Amino acid sequence: MNPSSNESELSRRQFLKTTTQAAAGLSLLGGLSVQQSAYAAGDDTLKLALIGCGGRGSGAAGQALSTKGNVKLVAMADTFSNRLENSLKALNAKHPDKVDMDSVEKYVGFDAYQKAIAAADVVILATSPGFRSFHYEEAVKQGKHVFMEKPMATDAPGIHRILAANEEAKKKNLKVAVGFQRHHQQAYLEAYQKVKDGAIGDILAMRVYWRGGSRGGEVHRPDETELQYQIRNWYFFTYLSGDHIVEQHCHNIDVGNWFKGAHPIRANGVGGRQSRTEKECGQIFDHHYVEFEYADGTRMISQCSQFRPGWGFVGEAITGSKGTLNMHDGKPFTMTGSENWKYKGPKADPYQVEHDDLFAAIREDKPYNEAEYGAYSTMTAIMGRMATYSGQEVEWDDAFNCQTALIPKAVFDWKEAPPVVPGPDGNYPTFHPGKTPIC
Repeated sequence: MNPSSNESELSRRQFLKTTTQAAAGLSLLGGLSVQQSAYAAGDDTLKLALIGCGGRGSGAAGQALSTKGNVKLVAMADTFSNRLENSLKALNAKHPDKVDMDSVEKYVGFDAYQKAIAAADVVILATSPGFRSFHYEEAVKQGKHVFMEKPMATDAPGIHRILAANEEAKKKNLKVAVGFQRHHQQAYLEAYQKVKDGAIGDILAMRVYWRGGSRGGEVHRPDETELQYQIRNWYFFTYLSGDHIVEQHCHNIDVGNWFKGAHPIRANGVGGRQSRTEKECGQIFDHHYVEFEYADGTRMISQCSQFRPGWGFVGEAITGSKGTLNMHDGKPFTMTGSENWKYKGPKADPYQVEHDDLFAAIREDKPYNEAEYGAYSTMTAIMGRMATYSGQEVEWDDAFNCQTALIPKAVFDWKEAPPVVPGPDGNYPTFHPGKTPIC
């Protein structure tokens, strides 16, 4: 069921409002004071919990512990005990004064996140993305400040869960950060300001890329259940990762939305499994090509692939009526046209800066909430996946209001069947453009 045109226009106006606020570091104030929520221990120490102890979660925890002021890791949660223990050892080695291995509370299992969240003032949500919306909902319910990795969901119901929880987060004055670190990278911020000031004129077209190398899947171990295998091999299952267009390429898609100040209204695209077809590679495609259309007719061309060998390029290009902006990971940003510009500023680590900004906002009780633009950018990537999986043109309203939940809940039993099971040949069901439904 589609919303009315007035509702659709309202969603676009809300997107414009929230992305503008995010760029300026703004959000709405709510009810809880920073003393109530951040300094529950009675001093200025912020207690940190890590939910999801893989590489990205461990990295984010290390960055949180590197912020100014007193921060202490007090709790950790993961579905696998060995991953939690390895993360704890690594964090203790880098931050022995902030990580006491004997006092950190350790929780293992699908419900572990609830217990770890309860112990902290600030939580890092870094499990596989399918669980993100459930974990954010719980963190807000418990009144905790949040850093959550991108993407924020793998399906539209998850996006709605994020947005609903975020309304409560704003009422409670919770500070919320999302791992779209380009919003904290000085080169992007300077380039954004130039575009906003009219340096390239009206945006006519955008191109966004994550053309990268491949990665291999994990072999199913004889001593693990099917669900254990899929959680360990999460990247290759759409309900857990969203496919790499959502899990990875959402960064570049987010840049397009950010600079445009809107989300697209429709998308069409192609994609498939061409070079990565092993059963260890689960369900996901190895390439996606999507054309996104915005309300004013502007197009954004999106490419992401995981071939090896293959052309590697990660970045964005924006063509305007007065010039062109080129942004490329690892190379100086440049602008040509009515103004020639090359970024020559500092190269501070944006992964660290995003935590510095969050923790400063918590300590100074400044408005800070990135969840809405993060949710809309994630939803844009999900719409792109719907287009490539189905082979159909997809309207934003149809994608946004799709009620098909890829992951139905946050807590599973290890012995139960996962949402996706292999066929008689051992291979997993995948998606066929022209046959797979949009929703």
